[in-house]
Amino acid sequence: MSALLSVRDLSIAFGSHRAVEGLSFDVAPGETVAIVGESGSGKSATSLAIMRLIEREGGSIVNGSMQFGEAERIDLATADEATMRRVRGNRIAMVFQEPITSLNPVMRVGDQVAEVLIRHRGLSRKDALAEAERAFEHVHIPDPKKRLHQFPHELSGGLRQRVMIAMALACRPRLLIADEPTTALDVTTQSEILTLIRSLQKEIGMAVLFITHDMGVVAEIAERVVVMRKGAHIEAADVATFFSNPRTSYSRQLLAATPKLGSGAPEAPALSAPVLEVKSLSTSFAASALRGSSRTMAVNNVSITLGKGETLGLVGESGCGKSSLARSILRLVEPETGEIHLAGRDWLRLSSDELRAARRDAQMVFQDPYASLNPRMAIRDAITEPAQIHKLVSARDARDLAVRLVERVGLDADSVDRFPHQFSGGQRQRLAIARALSVQPKLIIADEAVSALDVSIARQVTDLMLELQRSEGVSLLFISHDIAVVERVSHRVAVMYRGEIVETGRTDDVLGAPRHEYTRRLLSAVPRPPLPAPAFQSRRRNDMNARSVLPGDRIHALETLNG
Repeated sequence: MSALLSVRDLSIAFGSHRAVEGLSFDVAPGETVAIVGESGSGKSATSLAIMRLIEREGGSIVNGSMQFGEAERIDLATADEATMRRVRGNRIAMVFQEPITSLNPVMRVGDQVAEVLIRHRGLSRKDALAEAERAFEHVHIPDPKKRLHQFPHELSGGLRQRVMIAMALACRPRLLIADEPTTALDVTTQSEILTLIRSLQKEIGMAVLFITHDMGVVAEIAERVVVMRKGAHIEAADVATFFSNPRTSYSRQLLAATPKLGSGAPEAPALSAPVLEVKSLSTSFAASALRGSSRTMAVNNVSITLGKGETLGLVGESGCGKSSLARSILRLVEPETGEIHLAGRDWLRLSSDELRAARRDAQMVFQDPYASLNPRMAIRDAITEPAQIHKLVSARDARDLAVRLVERVGLDADSVDRFPHQFSGGQRQRLAIARALSVQPKLIIADEAVSALDVSIARQVTDLMLELQRSEGVSLLFISHDIAVVERVSHRVAVMYRGEIVETGRTDDVLGAPRHEYTRRLLSAVPRPPLPAPAFQSRRRNDMNARSVLPGDRIHALETLNG
């Protein structure tokens, strides 16, 4: 069978920097090929080059060809813009990692899908909206007629990603490029999206180029794997061979860094008095500014405890209240009822001045390291700012503290004189941890702190957190949708569903023998660790059969849970 897409000797540059060098691979009709590698390996640059969007990002194709098509072949590397406008969204479509930045925030999602149909298929607006509604049904968006008229911010992350897939598939493309489409999603939504892509691929016979750093996802969806490192293609194999017998040491390192559910939890620290004790905490938000007094209960009667040097993992789907609980504990949003005792203080009875002083005891590391550091501040100022606010260090001694902090998190001393944009995502997350450590907190809340990082960098950051916990005795509330990572770092786990804690206990007990139906559903959606080739193929067939239930059914089924 001839290839649908043939990339040969592709080289991409951003100014004088070569992001991709001499890349070659094929994608056959109906095939799924995964491109894997660390951040900065050239994966996304390759996808943007295929779509000829790389020029809009300041890059250029400096060499190579990208032959696309079956009966009629087009060299995408040299095609003019008029040709590419006919190809983009029509014969080749793309789904990006973060749909909230891909969708027009001031345009209803139905109109955005209709726009593609009007441009490429020449439909009237009425017919295009009717087709958009059918596309929403196709990707199992509940109440599609209502969703047509909603704006992106009114939809959950999972529904926004479904809208992006509906838009991408509206013209039934021959090739779908999916660039990290499940990275920011919880495990159940991720499972739904993967099932959806597989079923639609089978139905319309399209090929898929799937870009990811998640090896569990690769094991589930791909037929062949292309490994990239520093812009170069270093290995290609069918998926079973890749997992059972990787040829290069780099591929083996990637697989070794991948957390695998069932690997076991860390040894629990000695029992101690709680650093954090939350009792019957509830927090609600206005459901809509147009609905007056109507409110949504984001955190409902939650109680948790956390001892010195202990990690509590908090898991659950997007929208279940995990981040709302974290922000409520720190009083970044004000709870309505309940108690919060942290480091011996009743936080809900503190005055504003007392709260400002008490915040030294609890720090937060957020998901996005790009937004966590002021881009105009040198690192020496950014990471010592909390210590200076709390008068723990003078301006004269701040640089010395900054040097100690960056070295503590594994960076060079000269890092303190650089600015955030000069660091990678993983390095920025290390700097965010250094900033949190500057005030010697008793509690760190890590809210999806490694979910945006590739597997090897995420492993390094979680290793750093564990090492700092052992040496500093800090307690950690670790919020994540990656249950395998939670198992690796957590002594105990709490499972959150619709604002409530439905199950809590020792990590091995909760993840090894879950008692609540919702916990079992979460675990069933986790991509399984790869197995040797014969068992891998057998298990993969079983998984596809087991997960063939339409994703929309899960939404309905969860409505029946007791919570």
